[in-house]
Amino acid sequence: MSEYKDFLRTIVEEDLKAGKYKEVVTRFPPEPNGFPHIGHAKSICINFGIAKDYKGHCNLRMDDTNPTTEDTRYVEALKDAVQWLGFEWDNSVRFTSDYFSQIHGYAIELIKMGKAYVDSVDEEEMRELRGTVTEAGKRSKYAERSVEENLDLFECMKNGEFKDGEHVLRAKIDMGAANMKLRDPLLYRIRHAHHFRAGDAWAIYPMYDFAHCLSDYIEGVSHSICTLEFENNRDIYDWVLDSLQLQPPRPYQHEFARLNINYTVMSKRKLLELVETGVVDGWDDPRLPTIEGYKRRGYTPESIINFCDGIGIAKANSMVDVAQLEFCIRDDLNTKVPRVMAVLDPLKVTITNYDGAEEIEASYYPHDVPKEGTRILPFSREIYIDRADFSESPEKGYFRLTPTQSVRLKYAYIITFEEAIKDAKGNIVEIKVSYHPDSKSGEDTSGIKVKSAIQWVETNTAKNVEVRVYDRLFKNEAPEGLEDINPDSLKVIKTALIEPSVITDKPDVRFQFEREGYFYADPVDYTDEKPVFNKIVALKESSAKKKKTPQQAPKDEPKKVQIDGEVVPMSEEEQALFDKYTNELKLNSEVANTLARDAKLSSFYEEALQTLDSPVAIANIVTNDVARELKQVEISELKFTAKDVAELVKMVNEELISSKIAKQVFEEMVKSGENPTSIVEAKGLVQISDPEMIAPIIEEVIAKNPDNVEKFKAGNTKLLGFFVGQVLKATQGKANPKVVNALVTQALKV
Repeated sequence: MSEYKDFLRTIVEEDLKAGKYKEVVTRFPPEPNGFPHIGHAKSICINFGIAKDYKGHCNLRMDDTNPTTEDTRYVEALKDAVQWLGFEWDNSVRFTSDYFSQIHGYAIELIKMGKAYVDSVDEEEMRELRGTVTEAGKRSKYAERSVEENLDLFECMKNGEFKDGEHVLRAKIDMGAANMKLRDPLLYRIRHAHHFRAGDAWAIYPMYDFAHCLSDYIEGVSHSICTLEFENNRDIYDWVLDSLQLQPPRPYQHEFARLNINYTVMSKRKLLELVETGVVDGWDDPRLPTIEGYKRRGYTPESIINFCDGIGIAKANSMVDVAQLEFCIRDDLNTKVPRVMAVLDPLKVTITNYDGAEEIEASYYPHDVPKEGTRILPFSREIYIDRADFSESPEKGYFRLTPTQSVRLKYAYIITFEEAIKDAKGNIVEIKVSYHPDSKSGEDTSGIKVKSAIQWVETNTAKNVEVRVYDRLFKNEAPEGLEDINPDSLKVIKTALIEPSVITDKPDVRFQFEREGYFYADPVDYTDEKPVFNKIVALKESSAKKKKTPQQAPKDEPKKVQIDGEVVPMSEEEQALFDKYTNELKLNSEVANTLARDAKLSSFYEEALQTLDSPVAIANIVTNDVARELKQVEISELKFTAKDVAELVKMVNEELISSKIAKQVFEEMVKSGENPTSIVEAKGLVQISDPEMIAPIIEEVIAKNPDNVEKFKAGNTKLLGFFVGQVLKATQGKANPKVVNALVTQALKV
C-alpha cells in the first residue's frame, strides 16, 4: 500500500484506530442498466483498493431496483470489468433484489412508527407541493392517513392492485428542510414490469435512497463510498438508518469527485444514444469510454489502474485531460510491446542494382528497453515504403527520400533516388532507386550521411492488413451531444502492409508500428484471412491536440529535428540540448525531446545532474514523475528539490530501495517535502537483499503452492514469475527482485 493517504483512506484509518469497525467492508454498487465506463473503473479501483489495503473485503452488488432498464448482459459486463481490472469480490455477486423482502419489512416498520405514509397526489402536484430553494414545501393531505390505512394501502400496492403512479410511499421528514432531498422523499413506487431476477413477484420497487443504505447495512458495509452527486443524499442515508434504530455498527457514506474527462461523455443516457443511433458500432466500439471499448482498442488493465491512481481522489469536481490517459497507455506499452514495421500507404520501390534475396535479423526492442527478442526481415529487389517518405518537391526540413537526398531503410541499406514512374494522371506509382552495398546497418563503411531511417516491407512476404485508426469521438472539449461528433474519429485503411512477423494466432497481442503508434489485434474481427489492427494511441500527443489556438509561424523558421520520423520544430537552444542529450548523455529520442522542449524540465534535470551522474535514470523520473507535478505548480512551489530527486535515484542505483518503493517515496516527497533518505529510514523501506532473510519467505511461498511447483517442474517455466511475484508481495515490494529471482530459480530446481 502506498504511504500516501488520500482523504478516504485517512477516514478509514481513523475509524479503525477508534475501534468503530472490526473490519473494513466496502462495496461497488452499480445499476445494471448500461455497460461500465472509465468512471466506473475509478470507483472500482477506490472501493476494491481500499478494502485490499486494509485487509478487508469489497462486495460487488447490483443495484437492480428499476426493472424497466436493467438486463443480465449489463450484469455480466460489470462483472467482467471488475475481473479484467484484476480485482475479486467477496463471495458471490450480490443484488439489491436479494434483500427486497427485508427492505419491504423496514418500510413497514417506518409506517408503524408514523415516519412513512402512502401519498396519492399525481406527479405534477407533488412537484408543486415540494416548494423551492427559497420557499418551504407543503405536505399532501394524504400525509394525515392513519397507520392502519397506510399499511393497508401499502399492502395493496405490493399485491399489484393499483396502476403505475397511482400511489407512492414517502418518508415523513421535513417539508421545510433546506436540503430539498429531505422533503418527504419517495421510498417506494409502483412498477408493473418483469424483473430480470425477481420475475413478477413484486409490483413495487424501492427507491435508490431507501434501498442503498439498507443494503449496505444488511451486508455489513463499513464505508459507503460514492460520488459527489450523492452528497445531499447522505442526509436521507443517515435518516433511514437512524430512524430504524438499527443495531451498530452501521455504515456511513463518504463522497469523492467523479471522473470527468475532456472530449468525452460518460452519461449513460448519452452513451446509449450513441449506440442506438448507430454513431458507434456497439458498446465495445473503441471510441467509447466504456471498459469494453478500451479493451477492444487495446488498452491494458495496468494503464487504466495507473491512470486512476495518478489522478488521485479529490473532494471537488474537476476536468481531467484525456492526454493523461493516453500517456498512461504509452507508458505501460513502451517497455512491453515489440517494435515492427508497417507501411500504411504503400509506394512500390525497385532497387535496380540489387539482385537475389537475404534475411536481416532485427531486434524487437530498442536498446533502452530491458527485453530481448529478434525477428527476421526478408529483403529483396522490390519493397514498399510509405508514400509520405518520398517527396519530389520537399519542404524545408524534410529529412526522408528525395531526388537529391538519400535515406536509410531501417535495419538495412542506404538508398538513393533514380527515377519516378507515374501513371497517366501524373501520380507516382513506383520509384526506382539504387542501394549502397557497403551501407548495411551495423556494418556501414560507406561514409554516407543520412538524416533519417524509414520503414519498409518486402513485397513478396508483406502481409495485407486492415488498420483502423481511431481519434477522439468528439471534436469539442466539453461535448453536449451528437452535434459535437468528430467526423474523422475513425479512418479505415485496407491497403496497409506489415512485415510477416506481425501475423500471429496468439490472442491479446500488441505491437508498436514504428513511427505510427501502438496497435492491437482486434479481438472480434481479426482472422488469419483478414488481419485487423486497431490503433491504440499515437507514439506521442500530436501538436495539433496540444495547441488550443493556431500559432503564427515566426519569420525565421527554427531548425528542426527528426523524432520517430516526425518533423518537430525546435529553437536553436532546444536543438543544442537535444543533441547533447542524445549524443553525449545517451537518452532516447522521446525523453530527450521532452526535456529539450521544456525549459522548466531541462533546468530541473540539469540541476539534478550536478548532484548525481546518472543521466538516464534521472531523465526517466524527471520526464515522468516530476513533469506530472510541474503541470500543476511552478518549480518554486515544489516541496522537493532536484537534489532530492538525485538522492532518490542514487538509492535505486545502489539497490537500497526498489523502483516500486521509489515511487512511494516520491509520492511522500511531493506531499511532505521530506528528504528521501529520511522517508526510507522512517518507514523502514530499505530493500532486502540478504539471501538469509529472503530464503525463509521463498520456502513458505513454495510450501503454500505445491500444485504450481509440480507444474513448474513439469515444464511450465512461466510460473517462475508467479513465485517471484508472491515473494515480492510478501515483503511488500522490499525484496531485491534480482536476488529473489535467483533464489527462487535455485529453490525450484532443487
